[in-house]
Amino acid sequence: MTFEDCVIRQVRAEEWAAVKELRLTALRDPVADLAFLDTYEEAVGRPDSYWRERAANGAREAGGARQFVAEAEDGSWVGTVAVLVEEAGTTDWAGMPVERRQGHLVGVYVAPGHRGSGLTRALFDAALEWAWERELERVRLVVHAENARALGFYRKAGFVESGVTVPLADKPDERELEMVIGRPGSDR
Repeated sequence: MTFEDCVIRQVRAEEWAAVKELRLTALRDPVADLAFLDTYEEAVGRPDSYWRERAANGAREAGGARQFVAEAEDGSWVGTVAVLVEEAGTTDWAGMPVERRQGHLVGVYVAPGHRGSGLTRALFDAALEWAWERELERVRLVVHAENARALGFYRKAGFVESGVTVPLADKPDERELEMVIGRPGSDR
C-alpha cells in the first residue's frame, strides 16, 4: 500500500476510541521504549475520560494542539502525529524554558506495513502546514539518539539538531536530542 491510498486528516473529538486504539498499538511497537515517554501498561489503564479529553484537545479548532491521522481506504488508522503549540515564556513538559512561539511534534507513529511508503512525510507535511498557518517560528521534536530510523527520517525531512538535549524524567542518565525546522523564510 502507498501513502496515496490514505487520507491525512485532523482527528475529530468523537473519535476518542480510535485515538486510544492507535495509541495502544503504537505503544506495543518494538521501539516504543525509545519513541514514547508513555508505556502500554500506563496507557491501557487510563479511563475513557482521559481518551475523550485527549481526542477533544487534538481536535479543538481554537487551541494549542492538533492531531493528524492517516486513514486507510478500509477506514483503519495507520499513522499519526500531533503538534503542540508552545508559547514563549512558558516551560515545556520537561520543565525547560520555551524561548519562542513554536510547535512541538509528538506521538509520531506509522504502522509497520506503511513505513517507507511516504506516509510519514505526508503526515509531517500536514502537521507543518498547520504550524506555519499559525505563524509559529519553528517546529521541534525530541528523539532518542538510538532511534536510528526516526533520526534518519527527521534529517531527511529537513530537521536539524539544535544542540539542546532533554533529560528523561524516568532515566536521569539519558538525554534525548532536540531537532528543529524553521518556518520557511525565517531563521530557526
